[in-house]
Parts: sequence; C-alpha cells; structure tokens
Amino acid sequence: MNTEELKAKARACGADLVGIAPVARFKDVLPERNPASIFPECRSVIVLARRICRGSLRGVEEGTNFGSTYQCFGYTWVEDNFLSQTSYDLSLWIEEQGFEAVPLFAYNEAGMPKGVPVALDKPAPNVYIDPRYAVTAAGLGEVGLGGFILTPEFGTRQRFSFILTDAELDGGPVTGKSLCGDCGGCATACPFGAIHLDRTQAVEVLGNVMPVAEIDTALCAVCPNGAFLAAGRGREPDRIAAACGRECLVRLEKAGKVGNRFENTFRKRAPWQLDAFKRPMTRDESGALKAIDVGCDKFAGTGVVSVHATGQVFSK
Repeated sequence: MNTEELKAKARACGADLVGIAPVARFKDVLPERNPASIFPECRSVIVLARRICRGSLRGVEEGTNFGSTYQCFGYTWVEDNFLSQTSYDLSLWIEEQGFEAVPLFAYNEAGMPKGVPVALDKPAPNVYIDPRYAVTAAGLGEVGLGGFILTPEFGTRQRFSFILTDAELDGGPVTGKSLCGDCGGCATACPFGAIHLDRTQAVEVLGNVMPVAEIDTALCAVCPNGAFLAAGRGREPDRIAAACGRECLVRLEKAGKVGNRFENTFRKRAPWQLDAFKRPMTRDESGALKAIDVGCDKFAGTGVVSVHATGQVFSK
C-alpha cells in the first residue's frame, strides 16, 4: 500500500478531500492532543473530509428552514453517517493491506468529558486530536481569523475525520495561510460581538503562524443566527451556518478563493439577523446593528394584546 493507492481508495469510499500528516509533525503537540497517545506505533495521520453541499445552507441563509436541511445534511448526518461510513470502509481496506487503522471523529476537545488516567505517564481519556492542527499539518487547509478551518476546494464547507495507521505514508505539503485575508467580515456579521479581533492567539503548525480571534463561545451557544450544538460534541457550537460562517463563505467565494464554483452567488438578499431576544435586527446609517421594535400594531385585529421581548405572543 502506497500513498497514491491510499488516496485513490479514500476517494472511492466517498472522501472529497484526503491528506496525510506523518506523525513526526505532531512531535511538539501535548500528549492530551497527540495521536501517538492513542496509537503509540502510529506513523501517519490520514485526514478525510466530506463536503457540506452549499444547498444545505440555503434554508438558514433565508431564515426559513434549519433542522431538516443544515442540521441534518450539513452537520450531524455528514459526520455521524456519511463521513463515518467513509472512515469505516477505508479503515477496513487499510487493515486488509496488513496495517492497523484507528478511525476517529474530528471533534473539538472543549467541554468533552474526561476520565482518570490509567497510569501516571498517560494523559486522561479521552484524547482528542486538534482538528485545526491536523488539517493544516496534512496540507489540506488553514485556520482563518474567525477560527474556521478553510480549504481551497470548499472554503468553510466540509467535515473532517481522522484515521491513525502504522503504515508509512508520504505527507502533503503544508502551505500555511493563503485563503483568509484577515478581513474581519466574520466579526462584523456577528450580531452578538462574540468575535474579538483585538484579542488573538496564534495557531502554529510547522512554522506557519495563523492568528485566530478570541471567540466567546458562550455567546455562540445561545446565538439564534444559525449556530448549532449537537449532542455529544462538547460546548463549542458549530458556526459554519451562523451569520459569521456564512459571511466568511460569501467573501471567500466573491474573492474567487473557493474551487467549487457555482453559476449564481450564494447571497442573493441582505442577511437577516436576530438579537439575544430573537428580535429581528437592522443596520442604521452608521452600520451599527439595532433591534427592530416589535410593537402591537402588526397584531391589530388579531386578539394579541402584547409581545414579550423574547418574541412570545400573549393573547386575550
């Protein structure tokens, strides 16, 4: 089994992207995030991705459909069904070639449950590989200022998984940052001010330094603008369909930085936004966001006597 055979098989199993990071690229990663903690004989980390079809974002972009499109076809089913099947099938094939294969979800560690170390020299279970580091180390993409993993093929639109193997495979070139222009559009689009461009921390992968803004994930967790948090995935919400993530995609496509091209632009109307009370928001002449005052006039003749700030309607 060589690298090209492995990549061809991964694509035959449904992977849209496949990259390889030799385990040596993780030598400076802490044990709590290191693949060698899970599989000490690991020689290669295979990074797989399946795309999120752009159409699964349509209902969120229009503000008219969330759960039956994006939450399934863009989020949970992509990870739990489609991508996991790809990972499983490829793992079986690797083991048929005589090498061990350890399939893993690319979950973020934040908020995931931790157990008790089984020995003094071992990290506490469960060890999670940092997806931002692994994707960059495999040469598939980069980490943008808004914290999104970006690839030149799909921008923000993909889900990742890993396979650890004791097979020696060739690693892909690491390019560092080339897609994100640090425009700050993600922060501008966030109605909660959860993305702090003035406070950044560096994500460094093999000498490539990528600044990432501090993000208040507690605010993201209550964001009604397309952020999702599925069960069993810690406390960091998925923001690909949120106002910030959709703005990032719009700007990447407009700049011609996404290889998956379309006849028509993704954004066709001004984006909607809700505040923490789920009230519609609009921008004033200065560009500042403000909530639209929902009065009782719109309910005249309907029997409604008041509207709570949360949007709850009270009738006679």
